[in-house]
Amino acid sequence: MISFVTLLAASTALASPIERQVKTAVLPLKHVSNFTSVKNLVSKGQARLNKVNGVAAIDTVSAVSSGPVTNEDVSYVAAVSIGGTTYDLIVDTGSSNTWCGAQSSCEPSSSGTSTGGTVSVSYGSGSFSGREYKDKVSFGGLTVSSQSIGAATSSSGFSGVDGIIGFGPVDLTEGTVSNANTVPTFLDNLYSQGSISQEVLGVSFRPESGSDTDDTNGELTLGGVDSSKYSGSLTYFSKLTSGDASYYWGISIASFTYGSTTLASSASGIVDTGTTLIYIPTTAYNKFLSAAGGKTDSYSGLAVFTTKPTSNFGIKFGSTTYTLTPSQYLVPTAQYSYYGLSSGKYYAWINDGGSSGVNTIIGQKFLENYYSVFDTTNSRIGFATAV
Repeated sequence: MISFVTLLAASTALASPIERQVKTAVLPLKHVSNFTSVKNLVSKGQARLNKVNGVAAIDTVSAVSSGPVTNEDVSYVAAVSIGGTTYDLIVDTGSSNTWCGAQSSCEPSSSGTSTGGTVSVSYGSGSFSGREYKDKVSFGGLTVSSQSIGAATSSSGFSGVDGIIGFGPVDLTEGTVSNANTVPTFLDNLYSQGSISQEVLGVSFRPESGSDTDDTNGELTLGGVDSSKYSGSLTYFSKLTSGDASYYWGISIASFTYGSTTLASSASGIVDTGTTLIYIPTTAYNKFLSAAGGKTDSYSGLAVFTTKPTSNFGIKFGSTTYTLTPSQYLVPTAQYSYYGLSSGKYYAWINDGGSSGVNTIIGQKFLENYYSVFDTTNSRIGFATAV
């Protein structure tokens, strides 16, 4: 879900798209909004960074944790069938366990079996604990007959959703289940049983239109990519293999820029579908505020400006810079009333990720503008301009 003074790994960019796979599945996603305040939304991402750094500081051994997807201005949610019952689960590349029961009881079906194990995962801004069982899980026309499921007996921080389907690296499940070292993810199992040709996840997120907060405007592709969702070629960058961010979908960042101003010349972070905002190192964030004429709003926790910023914000991976225009990194005025923001001001989705450890998250507000690929088979992350 859920990122600096960390060891950086060289990122290798390849400018060719993934070859079309014979076995893929495409699933729609819904964007769902369930939050008590925008300040809590900001804090949620910062709490995820705190958890990432806490996990990494302990050691790897202690690391915890195409179908439609819905967009909630907080999270993208997929309808996943577990034992024949459909649950709305957050799509999260920042964690790896799959679980349900945040809203109502999630028990094994007639096809399910208890493993006798317990499961517990903390996400920084939320957590759950309960019992592990294995059951049939179906998503986008693909089925795993014996997927590890966490049945929550207690959970916090998950209003309006039933749980999470984790698409992070399998090592994030280490130490989360009492009777297993790690448990395969849903994507791991699809690949090992031959349902998909490569262990690849393609993610299409799109911004909400107008004042809407619950559009079904996302899509997952399991086993490949959907070339209709991006223009040009995908460019790939190696997943980090060392440093705090390497336990996640970690990536080396060459620079952050605002217009012609360089905000930072190197960083490492994580690409996380389960985090709403974009978080950058404190020094880069402060330079962004200075260059754009803003400050941190005490009410919302967002970067706020009295005059609308006019320059693009850039994130450079390898030799490729991905830019966000002001209309892409500012909160749409049509959504001000929903978030409780003041008219006559301008608010940014870019925020302070902290000054140590992993302090950069490439979250939804970047991913809504760039198609992303999480390629476990080749240990790389890809981006292309979304359409």
